[in-house]
Amino acid sequence: MTRQLTHPRDEIMQTMERIYRYRMTTTSGGNLSIRDESGDIWITPARVDKGNLTRNDIINVRSDGTTEGPHPPSSEFPFHQAIYEARPDVQAVVHAHPVALVAFSICRQTPDTRLFHQAHTVCGQTGFAPYALPGSRQLGSNIAERFKAGCDSVILENHGVVVAGESLSHAFQRFEAFEFAGKTIIKGRQLGNIRYLTDEQLEQATSRDVALESFSPRPASAVEKECRRQLCEFIRRGCRQRLLISTEGSFSARLGEDSFLITPTQQDRESLGVSDLVLVQGNQREADRKASRAVFAHQAIYRMHPNVQAIVFAHPVNATAFSVTDSTFDTRTIPESYVFLRDVQRVPYGVQYQTDGSIANFVSDASPAAILENDGVLITGSSVLDAFDRLEVLESTAEAVINARSIGDVSAMPDAVISELRSAFGIV
Repeated sequence: MTRQLTHPRDEIMQTMERIYRYRMTTTSGGNLSIRDESGDIWITPARVDKGNLTRNDIINVRSDGTTEGPHPPSSEFPFHQAIYEARPDVQAVVHAHPVALVAFSICRQTPDTRLFHQAHTVCGQTGFAPYALPGSRQLGSNIAERFKAGCDSVILENHGVVVAGESLSHAFQRFEAFEFAGKTIIKGRQLGNIRYLTDEQLEQATSRDVALESFSPRPASAVEKECRRQLCEFIRRGCRQRLLISTEGSFSARLGEDSFLITPTQQDRESLGVSDLVLVQGNQREADRKASRAVFAHQAIYRMHPNVQAIVFAHPVNATAFSVTDSTFDTRTIPESYVFLRDVQRVPYGVQYQTDGSIANFVSDASPAAILENDGVLITGSSVLDAFDRLEVLESTAEAVINARSIGDVSAMPDAVISELRSAFGIV
């Protein structure tokens, strides 16, 4: 485990700010806690605005039961304490009311995380705890029983969700991935039947070999420094616009004929700095850095398509809903969608994990985007900005189509209109 140097007050404040900004809780809802090495529990306070939390608002509940801070601890403190007693390996707990998981909680269901290999891995074992009065010892007992049985992410009947982890960042990643799975299922059911992954398919994703020899790069040029800055800027923007989530997806940009920068593996996407990105040259990667597990897919696309300068593998929820169903994604809805995206290909599950480079056959100048079955989307572009723009257009189009289906039949533009667009915008 990485040595944690951020004070619990700051870590809780920063994580709650992020959850609130993502609209995954309300002003009055939700609570976070950390158990430190001494056994003290740091927790959000009761009845304090979650959108305006300061470090001084965080309460320290010592192991002897005394408290330090200007407010009483969260009324849900009993179930946090019960989870810690049931699970010695747990060091942080997240409870909140994100809309998708609340929807499951009031239908007495638990999202199936076998939608995606990463969500299934990150969320751990999932469970369902029966209702009890908020803040009561009975609720704590109900929840702790599920965690004691090995659950890591638990839906609370008519209440919300609780997740736990070995650190607050780990618990947040579980919470975010669980809500993402829930949202995708809800969106996907508006399109058709949901397709879940088999054990063999899950294993195919997790057993990928991404070993690259390491090398020590020369001092970075101004071009590389600018490329690193742009990538970090758009990755952060993508997270904040919910086009990317902290545990999923990869973004890269070409530097030379056979060199590119790519996101690292197992690092929170929103918090990436310029030094976290990994330089890949040929079949080598920058020393002391772990490249994204999608590195060979990026490499294959760059090698086959010299005009591609940036690549994104992402999981925006509406477009990803198409990836977990057999519903066809049609860009012939508004002119911008077709001009930017052309005809979007569908990639059979697992192609992107193969080392034969076949994923590169599913994109081209004439088809810069693809839907990856049960794994989100693939976007290519002539620059980092161009790839990001296409990602935004793809997700906006997917959301519009899903919304339109609740109104009436979706009307695609006829062939004559498409021919006119191709002529006007020089589309080959």
